Amino acid sequence: MHMRRALLIGINNYPGDLRLGGCIEDINSLKNAIERHGNGEKNFGVKLMKDVQTSKEIMDGVKELFHDDADVALFYFSGHGYVNTTGAELVTPNDISTYGSYHKGVQMSDIMRVVHTSKVKNKIIILDCCHSGQIGKFDINETSSVLDEGVSILTACREDESACEAGGHGLFTELLCSALQGGAADFNGNITMGSIYAYIDRSFGEWEQRPVFKTNVSAFVSLKKVEPKVPLSVFRELPNLFSTADEVHKLDSSYEFTNCPEEQHKLVEPYAKPENVKKFKLLQQLQSIGLVEPVDAPFMYFAAMDGKGCKLTALGKHYWRLVKNNNI
Repeated sequence: MHMRRALLIGINNYPGDLRLGGCIEDINSLKNAIERHGNGEKNFGVKLMKDVQTSKEIMDGVKELFHDDADVALFYFSGHGYVNTTGAELVTPNDISTYGSYHKGVQMSDIMRVVHTSKVKNKIIILDCCHSGQIGKFDINETSSVLDEGVSILTACREDESACEAGGHGLFTELLCSALQGGAADFNGNITMGSIYAYIDRSFGEWEQRPVFKTNVSAFVSLKKVEPKVPLSVFRELPNLFSTADEVHKLDSSYEFTNCPEEQHKLVEPYAKPENVKKFKLLQQLQSIGLVEPVDAPFMYFAAMDGKGCKLTALGKHYWRLVKNNNI
């Protein structure tokens, strides 16, 4: 049995005007998004730590999370981040309220030392806090990050940026949860760190905070599986529908199921044929995910009724080759 654990830490209860409003809701939402796969099967064993008071509590949790050789260990933090002369830190309420230790929180470099010595196969760090993009650097003046094999990092913003809250959530975490609920799923329903980053990155504008993704893996592990938009059985029909990747599949009115005597409108010959209607439904499913497009017509319906055709898109050709080579 593969062991998959997630430690989610959220802190709202900072003193004074540093109090945050969405961090507890962030970890509750993320727990709901990753605890189970789309079909209800268990995915991650999740531990929540709410309103942690001290840096020691965070480091103890991190050490426990990465202590063995689990298949996947995921660490998530939502709260304040800060940069001083020694580097970026995760800040706890005690770090702020204790005289003489203002903003002396959990050094991101200390977290990375634990991660790099861990035997966990896939180590994932997700941070929704200001200046989180610096994680992976062991010196504030370094220009590049150092990641051991099996480490992936996703942060809400660059090292010189702030992470924003809106509507009771961190903007980054709201997108993260949306990605995990299916927005970042591939053709097979798998959601990975790479697909999550792509989903979040295109959701922020040029003048907003920019997420940062760092990884050193030979292959992405699936963080969650949801029901695919189109069954694999439909993908596997690609070579049957197109004998070559560049072929135009000729259509006519016999592909449209409404073009039959039972429908009360003007009919066009040839009338609907069951075998062609079945093919057309497959082609329409593939068009819905961008693998097929009509030729010389705005919609597949008109391509059929006007005797045109359809063809594979560039992405469709890619998947056609995958099926042809038995890779799907």
